[in-house]
Amino acid sequence: MIQGTTSDAGKSTLVAGLCRWLARRGVSVAPFKPQNMALNSAVTEDGGEIGRSTALQALACGIPPHSDMNPVLLKPESDRGAQVILRGRVHGHMDALDYHAYKHTARESVLAAWQALSSRFDVIIAEGAGSPAEINLRANDIANMGFAEMIDCPVLLVGDIDRGGVFAQLVGTLELLGESERSRTRGLVINRFRGDIGLLEPGLEWLAERTGKPVLGTLPYLHGLLLDAEDSIGREGREEGEPALRVVVPALPRISNHNDFDPLRLHPRVALSFVGPNRPIPPADLIILPGSKSSRADLAWLRAQGWEAVIQRHLRYGGHVLGICGGFQMLGKAIHDPEGLEGPAGSTSGLGLLALETRMVAGKQLRNVNGRLLPAGEPIAGYEIHNGVSEGAALARPLVALEERDDGAVSDDGQVMGTYLHGLFERPEACAALLARCGLVAEGGAVDHDAHRLAELDRLAVTLDAHLQMTAIEHLLGLRTSP
Repeated sequence: MIQGTTSDAGKSTLVAGLCRWLARRGVSVAPFKPQNMALNSAVTEDGGEIGRSTALQALACGIPPHSDMNPVLLKPESDRGAQVILRGRVHGHMDALDYHAYKHTARESVLAAWQALSSRFDVIIAEGAGSPAEINLRANDIANMGFAEMIDCPVLLVGDIDRGGVFAQLVGTLELLGESERSRTRGLVINRFRGDIGLLEPGLEWLAERTGKPVLGTLPYLHGLLLDAEDSIGREGREEGEPALRVVVPALPRISNHNDFDPLRLHPRVALSFVGPNRPIPPADLIILPGSKSSRADLAWLRAQGWEAVIQRHLRYGGHVLGICGGFQMLGKAIHDPEGLEGPAGSTSGLGLLALETRMVAGKQLRNVNGRLLPAGEPIAGYEIHNGVSEGAALARPLVALEERDDGAVSDDGQVMGTYLHGLFERPEACAALLARCGLVAEGGAVDHDAHRLAELDRLAVTLDAHLQMTAIEHLLGLRTSP
C-alpha cells in the first residue's frame, strides 16, 4: 500500500507508475483505493462509478476499471456533506459526522471488494487517502493504516519535497503512527525532487538513520506530466506563443470531471484558463460551463460572480458557449429538484440559452458511450455520470448521435452547445471539429488523449525503474524471495 504524508504527495502517481511497471513485465496487477473523496469519477465495466485516478491506474494495468477497485467513493455536495457511493452504486447522502460513524459498516464493503479483487489478480497496489496521521480520523479508519492493518500489507510512505519540509513530513508522520503501523511501514519515497541529488544525499542518510526506514528512492520532478487528476484542477494550459483559441472555464465550487479539459491543456493552440472566485473573467473565444455535483448551487455561484452578464455580452460579440453535464443543465430555462436530490428542494431559473428544462430524478445515469459529432460525423467516445432528465424543443437539434439515441442540443445560430457527454475532446477528430466551430480554423494540433495517457504511463514506469529500488519493492510484493 502506498500512503502519503499529505494530500497530493504523489500517491496516485506512484501507484499508477508501479502498476504500469508491473504490467509491462507481465504481472497480473490491479489498483485498489479503499476510500476516495473526489468529484472526478469514471464509469466502470460493470456499470458502476469509481474515482478517475483509480480508473487511470486500471489503464496502467491494461485492464478495464471495475467497481471493486474503489469500493467507497465520497462526492462532496457541501462543506459538510457528500454523496456516498459503495461498490459503484449510490448508497445515500451523509454529513461528515454521520459518515464517520458509518465507517464500520463501510468497512464490510471495503473488505468484500478487496477479497473479490484479490481472487482475480496476483498483485494489488493499494492507495491511501490524505495522510495516515490525521488524528481526528483514526477511529474506524478504512482509508489508510486501518485498511493496511485489516489485510496485513506492507506500506511505503511518500513525501513531496517540492512543497518543502519533506523531512518533517516523513519523520512527523511516522512519529504519529502506532507501533504496529510504524513497523509495517517498510520504506520511504521522496517525490518531485529538482536539482543535484548529491546535495540531498546527507539528508537521506540522516532520514534513514533517524527513522530506521530505508529510503527506496528519490523521484525527479517530471516536467509536463499530465495524468488524470484525482480532484485538484492543477496547471493551466498555454499562455504564451502563437495566437490561440482562448477557452475560459469557471472553477465551480462543486466542479466535477474537469479531466474533460485535459486535451485542451495539451493542445498547442489553445489557451485554457480556469477562473476561480473573485477573479476577473478574461476575454474568451469559448466559455465552457463544466460538470457540477450541485447544478443549482453552482448556478447561483455563477450569478453571484457576475458570469451571467459576461456570457450574455460574450454571445452578443459572437463568442461560443458549451455546457457539459451540469453545465448543460444550466444553459436551459430551469432546473427542478423537487425531491432535494442535490440540495434543498426547489427550482432555479436557468440561463435561458437553450429551450429545455431539467428535472432531477432518483437514479444516477452511468454509462460508457460511443457516437459521432453532428453534423459531419466525427467519432466520439465518452461517458455519462449524472442525475437529471432534460426535455424541450432544443433537443430536436442534438450535438451528438450516440449508438442508441441522440444527446445534447445546439442553438439555431450555433453559438450555444450542450451535452451530457464527458470526454467530448478526447478523440482528436471531434476535438478539432468542435474547436473549429469556435474559431480555431487551422488544421492539426488536437491530441490523441488515449495515446497520450499510455505514453505518459510508460514514461512514468521508466522513471520509477531508474530511480526506485525496484528489487526491494518486488520483494515486498512477494515476487522475489530475497531483497
